[in-house]
Amino acid sequence: VLKPINDALISTREDDAARKELEATLTAILTDDVPRAAKDFVCRKLRVIGTDDCVPALASLLADKDLSHMARYALERIPTPGAAKALREALPKVENAQKVGIISSLGVRQDTDSVNALAGVLSDSFNPVAKAAAIALGAIQTAAAAKALPKSKHPAAIDASLCCAEALLADGKRLDALAIYNGLAGDEQPKHIRMAATRGKLACLAKK
Repeated sequence: VLKPINDALISTREDDAARKELEATLTAILTDDVPRAAKDFVCRKLRVIGTDDCVPALASLLADKDLSHMARYALERIPTPGAAKALREALPKVENAQKVGIISSLGVRQDTDSVNALAGVLSDSFNPVAKAAAIALGAIQTAAAAKALPKSKHPAAIDASLCCAEALLADGKRLDALAIYNGLAGDEQPKHIRMAATRGKLACLAKK
């Protein structure tokens, strides 16, 4: 039953108009009364061929406890600002379990426009949400993401800060990295964190 769709993905690879028609056909299935397995299958295919045209239909599934995962799976890969925006806008509208997943997807996308939204849930009372936000900011690895992380009291924020510092240093942003390492070198930090920060500081100085 599914083979024609798989074949169509291959045959439309060099035909933009046909691929857009296929995307529209698949997107329409997401709003039909069809089994969950069918919608899961469609999400997998839209992950490959999806554009902003299918984003609203995928976004409508983000609050669904059964379909949210596959909708995120597609939105993670669609390379448009609209896909990331849909994930961000869903954050305050979904239950905690779905919120953790959406935050993780924004981290997978390394979406720099999501830093403020993620910073806003760093202190969430639901621990998995706060942890996911810290990890996602650590995946984004920008100076702005690093500046948001000290607001978090979750242990994951320290590892995320170190990830940001390493990425910034590798990108030649020595002063931004050094600022992070300096913030983690205080006596209030555990010994292994102070050691990691000290190594980072030395690496920063070596790159002068």
